[in-house]
Amino acid sequence: MTPFPEFLAYEAYEDKGTDTSAVPLVLVHGHPFDRTMWAPQIAEFSATRRVIAPDLRGYGESPRTPGVTRFARFAEDIEALLDELKVETFVLAGLSMGGQIVMDGYRQFGSRVRGLVLADTFPAPETPEGVRARNAMADRLLREGMRGYADEVLEKMVAPYASPEVKAHVHRMMTSAPPEGAAAALRARASRPDYRELLTRVSVPALVVVGADDAYTPVSDAEAMHAALPDSTLLVVEGAAHMPNLERPEEFNGALGEFLARVDGRS
Repeated sequence: MTPFPEFLAYEAYEDKGTDTSAVPLVLVHGHPFDRTMWAPQIAEFSATRRVIAPDLRGYGESPRTPGVTRFARFAEDIEALLDELKVETFVLAGLSMGGQIVMDGYRQFGSRVRGLVLADTFPAPETPEGVRARNAMADRLLREGMRGYADEVLEKMVAPYASPEVKAHVHRMMTSAPPEGAAAALRARASRPDYRELLTRVSVPALVVVGADDAYTPVSDAEAMHAALPDSTLLVVEGAAHMPNLERPEEFNGALGEFLARVDGRS
């Protein structure tokens, strides 16, 4: 764990790799996880570039935030961290909720972004039914804690046929998530902006990734983002659900490595 100045929203983040010839990679985790969901990518890419992966506000070892943590605030936190670390430009990558935070980051500080990675996510705002469901789940997590929810959704987060090690890692992240932070983020997801028009104006290369068996963000959502983005590559990862970076790290890292090499060549 790396300590972070107390006036910012992070207590913990990974900052590994020192190669200054390559564009840094910033990894934004999803809900209800923490920075350890990126362990295979940190291990792979820190050998060739700087890799930064924070625990978002309210998750992991970062401070908890009651109420609602807007996506704009999550993105502001990321920019503040990168300012503190003196990282000027970077590839910004996120999965699920992390992908939506990445979209908001591009909205706020797109001139610093050299490439986008959007994994198992989607840009549309929440439906009325979804708003009710997310707020109800936030209330439930505050009442009951994380264990029951984690047990229920584990085999949607990762495929039923995922390895026991991956299942254990994902379950551990979910049960370790602070209910207050998870609830705050769920309420933010209920009121998230519409990023669909933003995607049509992205001026940097993008990599869109989705697990073939993802029930939360199906392949059709990834195909729609791929079509909307002016310059994007689409990877559908067979044998994976909502977390292909953990379920099939070789395939995920292979595509990400090719994408990063392309971004490096443009810099």
